[in-house]
Order: sequence, then structure tokens, then C-alpha cells
Amino acid sequence: MKVNRGQFLTGAAASALGAAGIYELVDRLADSPNRPAAAQRTDEQHLLSHTEVIEDNGVEVLVPPLHHEVVTAKIRPDVKLADAQRTLEQTLRGLEREYAGSPAGLGVTIAWGIPYFRDHVSVPAQQHLPIDLRESGRSPVGVLVDAIRFPSDPHEVVLEENDVAILLRSDHLAHVADGHDALLPRLGVFEPTSIRKGFVGGGFEGRRSLPKQMAVAAGIPGADLIPATAQLFLGFTSTQRQAMGPTKIANFETLGLTHDPSGYFRGGTHMHLSHVFEDLEAWYLNFDFRERVATAFRPGKDVPEGTQTVRQAPQDITDGSHVAADFRRTGAIGHSSSIQPFSRLPRQVIGPDGTVYAKGSAIPQRADFNTLDNPFFWTASPERDGWSATPSAGLHFISFNPSSHDFHRNRLAMDGVLPDGTRLPFVPRARGQGFNSVLRASHRQNFLVPPRRHRSFPLSELRA
Repeated sequence: MKVNRGQFLTGAAASALGAAGIYELVDRLADSPNRPAAAQRTDEQHLLSHTEVIEDNGVEVLVPPLHHEVVTAKIRPDVKLADAQRTLEQTLRGLEREYAGSPAGLGVTIAWGIPYFRDHVSVPAQQHLPIDLRESGRSPVGVLVDAIRFPSDPHEVVLEENDVAILLRSDHLAHVADGHDALLPRLGVFEPTSIRKGFVGGGFEGRRSLPKQMAVAAGIPGADLIPATAQLFLGFTSTQRQAMGPTKIANFETLGLTHDPSGYFRGGTHMHLSHVFEDLEAWYLNFDFRERVATAFRPGKDVPEGTQTVRQAPQDITDGSHVAADFRRTGAIGHSSSIQPFSRLPRQVIGPDGTVYAKGSAIPQRADFNTLDNPFFWTASPERDGWSATPSAGLHFISFNPSSHDFHRNRLAMDGVLPDGTRLPFVPRARGQGFNSVLRASHRQNFLVPPRRHRSFPLSELRA
């Protein structure tokens, strides 16, 4: 069933009201996984409990929620922070009483941008925001810094300045819609700047997956080339259990990479949010399967034709010397292999709670999802954001890391920046530069995710 442009979106007004558009098809095309509804909440907002684990191609794979939505916003100018803090917390607790903090219920993550800390709580922020120990020399550098444009980013990438980002995740579209309505129009403290929607749904056990069906329904160029059982538009599974950071590894306090002066943000983390366009025709027509494997993982990686889930265990990771050797040999680097020198633990670490994180464990915890937004479902600034009602294949990328610079190092690695500072001589978006030749970022921003106990207007209660 192909959905025409009028059916896809009925305009900004309908989007602002929370109309789901084509994403309503998700519930018709995919069955919700059978997961436990009850879940014990931890202080980490960014973690979901009872995420299903299955085995595909002999690899353990996490099954994310089907529905995802991110709303970015500014604080309304007439809002009194003390009242807003109390009201937001009451609303969040109400949602927690209604829904479990699992994919079967509703996951809510509230993240705050630099403009919030600068414009609303600047004095306590100077005293309490965590410090990035690896980046700090004579002067302290915070864990939250402005987003940057990377060498392979187009010049027109928008570096956003939102006060807040609200991430909603559930297997049920109605749960996401309820969370949206409670936290935005009914709450009345935020002015939305964008609404971003999407989905994740692999075709495990031979079932047809959401990416193929949704892209075909929207008439996306190259949709017919997506494997029928692919978890994401680009055809490979991305949520291998051993490729995702375990438990509390991305927390500020876990790896000893940051210093939290007062402990206010213990249990919190950093979040990067970006939107990326994906050129499906270039990916499937210009790269044969062998080249797609080399690009997604590592040059020379050998897996059977049609494999979608590739093991990413500690014994499979590479270091900077291997990345450089691959480049000298082939003129190319792989996506996974290029970031592994930064995204994996170089040695065993024991966390403050006694949890042992083995050498080779992944650090980032991702929550990215495919989208048909172009680039957003709705925006308050359509001209600035280049908004179009024409669907487009893309990814709303979300990564939880211990700091902004930790994410920046991972992303720079995709451009060939090695751990010793060596820069491989790539032309930006060259064919050999991993995914960068078929991906194009449009927006970026970094956020701080407080622990649950301080999620509502953090630090506002400490203002003089």
C-alpha cells in the first residue's frame, strides 16, 4: 500500500496536534513483542527495563520499542521555574503510575541543553555540572559542550539550541501519544520547536520487518532494495547485545572519566541527538553486499551473502593500528572498526557499585530509530530546518555517552581521526569513509540527562 503525500502529512497544524501520520501503520504492520509489563525503575532515566533479548544468527540481539518520538522545546518565557518544576514532576509521576518503565509501558527521558543551564540556572550550574576529566587541563571542561560540525558534515548542518528534549519510547503508539499530550499541551510550560517520530522493528525469525514495509508505503526511492527482514533501512542489525553499552556504563560516575562535584548528577549521563538522511539508492545500487559489509563493519570482513546480524563481541574489535592498516591496504575504513578504539573499554573497569565491565565492553548506549521525517515530523521553523512533506529515509540518532567529547571522539573516528591524533587523508564523504558517503546529517545538539530524582528543571531549586 503506497501512501500519497497528502496522506503522509496533512500539514504542520495536524502535526502540532500530535497526529501520527504514516506512523499509525506501524501498529498494523508489526505485532508488539510479548514483554513483561511490570518493571522496577532505577535512577537512570535513559535505561529501559525488560528489553527483550532474542538470538539471531547465533548472536544475542536487543529488541527496542517499536515507537519512538522526540520533542524538542524552549521554556515558555512566562514560566516560573519553581512552579514548573513541581508541575512537571507531578506529571511524570502520574505517567509512571499509569505505565511501566519498559517497552510494554512508556519510557520517558527528559534531557536538558546548554541554553537551559546558561539562561535559567547559570549560578548553580557553575557549581554542580560534572567535569570531563579527560578534556580538562588548567581550566575545567564540562561534560556538556556545544555540538560541532564534523569534517564530513555538510556546511548547512544546523547546530540547535533547544532548552529540552523529551524522548518517548513504547511498543504502543497510544502510550507515546498520551505521554506527548501530558508533557506538552496539557502541561503548558514548553513551546515545542520540533517533533520527531520513527520506529525500529527487525524481521527476526523470518518475519517481514518495518523498515521495508514503511519505506515502500511511503514511496521512498530505493525502498524495494531493502532486505525484507532488515532491522533498519541500511539492512544490518545494530542492536547486538555486545555492541550496546551494558547497565550503567554510560553514567557519569561509572568509568571515572568525569567528576561530579556534589553528586547532584550521579545516575545521569550525556545525550547526543541528531538527524541523518540516508541515501538508500546509493547504498544498495553502488555497493554490492561485500562492500556493504566492509563499510558497515571492516574491510575484509567475510560473512555469508545476505547476513544481517553480524557478531560484535570483544574478540571482534580492532584498535587504531588495525584501522590504519585497513586504510593503507584498501583505502577504506569500516564504521564499526573505526569507532571501536574509542567506543570500547581498553581494560576491565569495576564500577562504584561493584559491577565488573570487561575489557572490550561497549560504552555508548544508543536509542536511534529510523524515520520518514524530512527532516522532522513537525517544526516551528520550517524554512530554517528545510522541512518538507515529502517522506525521506533517515535516522534520528540518539547516543548516551559519559560526555560530549566522548561522543565527539567516536564521531570523528568515522572521519578517520585515530586515537593518536593521526588523520587519515580522506576527502569528506569519500566512498572509503565508512557510512559517511551515504549519510548526511541535518541537525545536531548535545544534552545532559539528569538522574530521575533531578529530571524536572534540574538545579532550579538551588537558585538564589
